[in-house]
Amino acid sequence: MGRIVDIYLQSGFPALTVGNIIMIGVGLLLLYFAIVKKYEPLLLLPIGFGALLVNLPLSGIMDVGGFLKYIFFGTQHEIYPVLIFMGVGAMTDFGPLIANPITFILGAAAQLGVFIALIGAVLSGFTLKEAASIGIIGGADGPTSIYLAVKLAPQILGAIAVAAYSYMSLVPLIQPPVMKFLTTPEERKIRMSQLRPVSREERILFPIVVTIIVGLILPASVPLIGMLMFGNLLRESLVVNRLSNTAQNELINIVTIFLGITVGATMDAEHFLTWSTIKIIILGLIAFFSSTAGGVLFAKFLNLFLKKKINPLIGSAGVSAVPMAARVSQVVGQKEDPGNFLLMHAMGPNVAGVIGTAVAAGVMLTLLQ
Repeated sequence: MGRIVDIYLQSGFPALTVGNIIMIGVGLLLLYFAIVKKYEPLLLLPIGFGALLVNLPLSGIMDVGGFLKYIFFGTQHEIYPVLIFMGVGAMTDFGPLIANPITFILGAAAQLGVFIALIGAVLSGFTLKEAASIGIIGGADGPTSIYLAVKLAPQILGAIAVAAYSYMSLVPLIQPPVMKFLTTPEERKIRMSQLRPVSREERILFPIVVTIIVGLILPASVPLIGMLMFGNLLRESLVVNRLSNTAQNELINIVTIFLGITVGATMDAEHFLTWSTIKIIILGLIAFFSSTAGGVLFAKFLNLFLKKKINPLIGSAGVSAVPMAARVSQVVGQKEDPGNFLLMHAMGPNVAGVIGTAVAAGVMLTLLQ
């Protein structure tokens, strides 16, 4: 009997707290969303499982010398988010943006939620650095959110990552009501002319020129913008297919696993179960609504001056959830006009949003770091 008691006392059961139990439940919920609902499974599954691991008492998995603590080095020092940006660049076709440069402005307009959430976070009692990290959730870019949080507010990294990726996965549910509320049926039926072909020379010059210009204006954005454009150059050069394929597949998959499970491992009960987490979740939702509205409203504003009208639905794609936000524009548009094809037009502001969010992060780092 004494031996059984000793085994029990050495197990994790006596150290299991109510907070641990709640966070294990949160981890299971994230796994449910990833596996059953298929919401952003590539990130929510490892994040959910990481939350399970770190809330099992006495495992030491995130203590000094623990397994995940070593892997966390890549998250803590911004290595994984930057490498993911390289993979994203290798998978991204900037052709629609190059063909219709005005959509770049829509990507910038959709960063409205970043600054609204920032102001809201400051008013809610967060420090300016924490508020900046929370605000970037509105850009709908998980790696950028993690990158900025690690730089400015690592103490709220877990909450920011969960909010960013959860709302990214819910884009098809969050955006359509906002899009329909802000547009008329006639606006949703606007058809846009076919995009012009983009030459190989333009595709090659684009990542080089963007890197130089943005890098000179905002040096703090170089790690994100530089690797995004380097990945795109691998794709568009057509001379390093092996490297491009590796960046698009094996490398980004491995890094995604490490990033997801280590971010989940920051969700221990002691740091995650706070009022701050609840406020971050709410502010993240406000940021998403505001970013969607910003893109749509600015497209409507541009139509006051343009001869060839823009379907304002593509403005909502300015959040950088690629390509999900662009698909939402297509789906909502086709409900009004089944013959209207907006996907390629929406990809312009969609990929511009990736650049815009990275630039917004660079601005915040420049001002606050």
